Amino acid sequence: MTRCGLVADAGGTNVRFALVDLESGGTGAVRSPRKYVSRQYPGIADAARAYLREHAGEGTPSAAVIAVAGPVSGGAISMTNLGWRFSEGGLGEALGIARVRLINDFEAIAHAVPVLARNDVREVGDVRAPPAEERETVAIVGPGTGLGVGGFVKEMGRITPLVTEGGHSDFAPNDEVEIELLKFVRRRHGHASAERLLSGPGLVTIYEALKTIEGNDAETIDAHAITERALSDPDGFCAKVLSRFCAMLGSFAGDVALMMGARHGVMLAGGILPAVADFFAASRFRGRFEAKGRFEGYMKAIPTRLIVQEFAGLIGAAARLRAMDRAGG
Repeated sequence: MTRCGLVADAGGTNVRFALVDLESGGTGAVRSPRKYVSRQYPGIADAARAYLREHAGEGTPSAAVIAVAGPVSGGAISMTNLGWRFSEGGLGEALGIARVRLINDFEAIAHAVPVLARNDVREVGDVRAPPAEERETVAIVGPGTGLGVGGFVKEMGRITPLVTEGGHSDFAPNDEVEIELLKFVRRRHGHASAERLLSGPGLVTIYEALKTIEGNDAETIDAHAITERALSDPDGFCAKVLSRFCAMLGSFAGDVALMMGARHGVMLAGGILPAVADFFAASRFRGRFEAKGRFEGYMKAIPTRLIVQEFAGLIGAAARLRAMDRAGG
C-alpha cells in the first residue's frame, strides 16, 4: 500500500483533511480533500477519525501536519474561536500516527503561496508584480471566523514563514462612521481589536452597529445572509455593510504591508472573500489600501492578490509534511 501522510486545516467554521503521497518520486499532491463542519465534532481527533474511516482503503498515514487557527505553543493549541484543545502527542496517540506536527494556519498558507497555480489566485487592482529579488517579503491577511495575519520571507529560494496574531491588534477608524463603529465595539467588548470587525462575526457587528447608527429596524441576520443579500441587491443595506467591511479591510491590509515591509505583495486568504470576489474587486479595498498619505506611492507599487483555491491550507500543510518526511523529523 502507498505510504502516505495526513494533512488538515482546522478553522473555527470548517476543518479540511486530505491525504498526501509520501513515496519517493511521487507528486506529493493532496488527494481526497474533504471538508467538515468543525462544531459537529467534539474535537479534531473525532473529525479526523471520520475522515480516515471514509478513506480507509487509500493508505494508513505514518505522519501528519495539522494547520490550526491560533498560536501553537509547545506542540499544543487551544483554538481561540472554537474551543478545541489538543497536542501533537495526544493527537498522534488518538489516531495511531507516529509523527504529528501542529503549525499555524497562516504558516501553511505561506508554504502554499509559492506553489499555487495561476487560476488559484485573482489579482485585486492592476499592479504588476515587482522584479524578483534575492530577498522578498509577502504579507498574508485573511478574514474568516477570525482575522489571520502572517506572511513569509523568501530568500535564495527558501521560505521562512512569519506567524503573527496581528488580527488582535487595535482597530483604527478612518472616518466618522468608523469612529462610531469603534465606540460600538468598545461598549460591547471593552477592547476593540481589528478581528472584532474584520471577520465573519465582525461583519455581523458592522451590520448591527450601522443599524444602530442609522436607526434602521432591519432584522438580525448572520454573515452568510449579509453577503448573499449584498450580492443580490447592490443598492441595499447589506451591500453598504459589505462595502464598509471591504474598505476597512483595505486600510488594515495596508497597515500590515507597511509594518512588514511587504513590497512583494499582500495575499488575501480566508473564507469570506472568495465567495464575494467580484464585489470585493470592485470595492474601495484597493483605494483604502493605497491611502497612506506620504506613502501612497509606496503602496501603489504593492500588488494585492486574492487566494480563491479552497484547499490552499492543505496544499501548504502538504508542503510542510513532505519537508518533514524528507528530514525524517
